[in-house]
Parts: sequence; structure tokens; C-alpha cells
Amino acid sequence: MAAGKAMLQVRSMGSEPIRIFVTGGTFDKEYNELTGELYFQDSHLPEMLRLGRCNLAVEIRTLMMIDSLEMTGEDREIILQQCRHAPESRIVITHGTDTLTETAAVLAKGVQGKTIVLTGAMIPYKFGSSDGLFNLGSALAFAQTLAPGVYVAMNGRYFAWDRVRKNRQTGMFEEV
Repeated sequence: MAAGKAMLQVRSMGSEPIRIFVTGGTFDKEYNELTGELYFQDSHLPEMLRLGRCNLAVEIRTLMMIDSLEMTGEDREIILQQCRHAPESRIVITHGTDTLTETAAVLAKGVQGKTIVLTGAMIPYKFGSSDGLFNLGSALAFAQTLAPGVYVAMNGRYFAWDRVRKNRQTGMFEEV
């Protein structure tokens, strides 16, 4: 899917909209049963919001559909510019977990006055046992309640962007 092409609006009465930027990552990977490969097709966010019975005003925009290990400085610049120019003050970004903290650092240095929460999944949503739905719900809740700044939301917890790392042995994010 081309960057910036997909935009979904889900509205409810009485709440400030939350912008959701989709960048890909394990969150949105599909599994090819014939080849065993993981690939990207479309974002699962609209389906996830429906399943979660989300009643928030959200604006979803797909910026890219890539594995975070393939994310470049130019890709992070796109994310940064989109966050700066978004009219919403509360932003959730779905992102691959391998370089999520690198993107968080770029955003922390380049965006002021907004609450930005990055989240991801260790297991693709389509596998059925994914942590993605829970992480998305947590990120949306944290985006509504945290003060302006950049955060990472995983496994029901939030972390300041500069106080978190991915523990590759446990498959969890932890405070540093």
C-alpha cells in the first residue's frame, strides 16, 4: 500500500480525535502458508478496532508497510513530519518492535507539545495469539491520559522513550 493513500475515520461524539499512523511491523504481517514467508498486504487496524469495540474518535493513516529492520532515516523523517503536521495532539504509531526505540528517539527530539505513543506486536495479529490487540488498546488508553511526550506501550505498560529497551531473551520490553 502506498504511503499516505489509506485514511480511515472512525468518529464518536465528545472526544478529541486520536491520530493513528501505521508503519507496518509484525503488527500487520500476513503469513503465506505455502512458502512460510511473512509479508504485508493491508493494515489490520480497522478490523482490530472493530473487534475491540473501539468507541474513540480516531483517524488512521498508513504511512508505510515495512519491517522496522528495513526502516531508513528517510522513513523516520516521514513519520516525524507527519507527527509534526497532524492536527491531533494525541498520536499512536504502530511500528515494528526491533527499531521502535530508534524512531521514538527521533520523535522525542523533533516534536513538542504532543502525546505520542508507539506500540507494536511480537506476534502477527493474523496468528490469533497476538499481543497486538492488547497493545493497541493500551496505547490508545495511554495516549488519552499521559502528558505530552513520547512513550512506548507494550504488554499493558508504558515507558518513557529513553527508559525502555526490547529484551530479546524474554520477548518483552523493559525499563532501563
